[in-house]
Amino acid sequence: MIPFNKPTYLGNEIECLKKVLRNNKLSGDGEFTLLCNKWFEENIKCKKAFITTSCTHALEISAILADIKEGDEVIMPSFTFVSTANAFVLRRAKIVFVDIRPDTMNIDENLIESAITSKTKAIVVMHYAGIACEMDKILSIAGKYNLVVIEDAAHSIMAKYKNKFLGTIGDIGTFSFHETKNMICGEGGAIIINDGKYIERAEIIREKGTNRSKFYRGEVEKYTWIDIGSSYLPGELNAAYLFAQLENADKILNERMKSWKFYYENLKQIAEDKIIEISVIPKDCAHNAHIFFIKTKNITERKLLVEFLKTKDIMTVYHYIPLHSSAAGIIYGRFNGKDVYTTKESERLLRLPLFYGITSSEISYVCENIIDFYKR
Repeated sequence: MIPFNKPTYLGNEIECLKKVLRNNKLSGDGEFTLLCNKWFEENIKCKKAFITTSCTHALEISAILADIKEGDEVIMPSFTFVSTANAFVLRRAKIVFVDIRPDTMNIDENLIESAITSKTKAIVVMHYAGIACEMDKILSIAGKYNLVVIEDAAHSIMAKYKNKFLGTIGDIGTFSFHETKNMICGEGGAIIINDGKYIERAEIIREKGTNRSKFYRGEVEKYTWIDIGSSYLPGELNAAYLFAQLENADKILNERMKSWKFYYENLKQIAEDKIIEISVIPKDCAHNAHIFFIKTKNITERKLLVEFLKTKDIMTVYHYIPLHSSAAGIIYGRFNGKDVYTTKESERLLRLPLFYGITSSEISYVCENIIDFYKR
């Protein structure tokens, strides 16, 4: 069986985990948590970073920082994971879904302005597969209407737009380190603060609404409850596992890019023959090989291909069912304009096995069987 995913494992994680146990410090904000935060600040050049228990929780912190309240509207794509919307629904916002671009599967930047109303508070972009949204135009629109821009960069560690790391371009960014991502700790995330006015409050929200971090730094004599918040600190074992991989970020990126390019070369011909479609990378984007996807002609063909590959011991998966058509999406959101591409393109997309350590022979086997399926 060629699985769809294998969690990234390099080997040096063990020594970091052992060090945590020797230090006898398992709760959050220990040595490795601080090392992870510092890594982000130094390597992706953000003002402040805090690792969290998940990208979901990083988005929840973002919603509080953006001061989302009942009746506010938040614009985002419908083709995204439920957490992108849930974080703002929990603040009682109305989600306004906008159609996607068929080439990148990202929010269509040309449709955002028409979705803005007097109630709009924020734009949330999701960089699908580590391929950047058109951030210059999005930031221009946000500036015109005084809107907060939040980047859901769950897929996008080490990816860039015009030589800027994704997650560092909007007011706030978020990352995921779930075991399906490029760099992992099982469950984990990070919130990236790019507007300095959010730094102090983000630290307080993350620490259950207290100023405990200031207390530990000796800045206050005792800590107390001063704001809303929750327990968003990951344990030190998670932080240690993550830090071991952050130290090898370039190695992981290069290995995945090699695999992604091998897929591309093997499937390029049947894409040029219009049998399938493969990923499009805009010229201003440097992606991170998080996902290699193809598109079939329709949902029926995709189902047949999935079943055929399964008989060959190849596991493939598709991605999100658009949120606006889900039971909760109907209640908590609305689709602005026409759904020209969101549903149609989501029904064609198929993700192929891609993980750190996949071999060229495994990729060749996957590609050979896809080609064989279409020959049949």
